[in-house]
Amino acid sequence: MAINQPYISEEFKGVIWRLEIDELTDTICIETRDETEKLVSFSSIGLDTGKAYFKELTTEERWLTGIETVYDGVLLLHNFLSQNGPLHKGIIAIDAITGKTLWSNYTLAFETLSADGPIMYETHIHPKRLYLTDVHTGATTRIYEPTVHAELKNNITAPQVIDPAGLTIPLPPFGNSVHYLDYNNYRIVSLHSIQAGVLQQWLFVMDGVGEVYKDLLNTGIQKLQPESFILHKNRLVYIKNKSELRIVKL
Repeated sequence: MAINQPYISEEFKGVIWRLEIDELTDTICIETRDETEKLVSFSSIGLDTGKAYFKELTTEERWLTGIETVYDGVLLLHNFLSQNGPLHKGIIAIDAITGKTLWSNYTLAFETLSADGPIMYETHIHPKRLYLTDVHTGATTRIYEPTVHAELKNNITAPQVIDPAGLTIPLPPFGNSVHYLDYNNYRIVSLHSIQAGVLQQWLFVMDGVGEVYKDLLNTGIQKLQPESFILHKNRLVYIKNKSELRIVKL
C-alpha cells in the first residue's frame, strides 16, 4: 500500500544549504543561498503541522551570514569574519515562529549546543572561556562544565552507504553504492542511475519487496550527489532539485 504524499513541500528561490531541527519544538529551519544574487535567506516550518512560520527571511548582512543552530524556538545565526574564510563572528537570535530579532551580540561566538542551551564564548577574551547562554536573552548564565551540561541528543538518523550486492529489492540499474536506511517495515534507498545516457538520482521507499513511494531527486546532473535524506522520528526528510524541501510521514 502506497504511503502518503509529502505533507511538507516547499520550494525556495535559492539552493538549500543547511537544515537544522529544533528538538524541543519540532521546528525545522532552512538556510538557502542564491549565488547569482549573493543573497542568503532563512525559513522556518513546524514539523507537526507543516505550517511555514516564515519563508526566505533576510538580514541586514545579505551574504556573509548563516545558521549556527536552533534551540527552544530560537534560531541562532552567525556572521563570517571574512568572505575568504570559515571563521564565524557574532550571534543574531531570531524567534523561529515570528521571525523577529530577539537579540544580537557581535562579540559572542557559538561553540556547541548542550541540553541546557547554547555554549558560547567572548571572542575578545583569551584564553577562551565557555559559558552557558540564555538563548532567549543572550545573557551568559554560568561557566560551561561538560560533566554538568550534557550534549543535546537529537532524533536524526542518517543513512549508511552500503554495497548494493546485499539488496534483495527490485531497483533500476545503479552504481557501486547506495544510501540505505531501515525504519520499522520500511527500507529507504537513495541511488544514482543512468537512463538514456542521463545521470539521475532517485529515492525509493520499499515495504517488504514492494515499492510504496519514489521520487526523482535530480536529473541531468554531472556528478554523484551527496547523501539525500535523513529520518527525524517518523519523518522522511529530503531535498529535491537542490531547492525543494519535502517531508513524508512514514
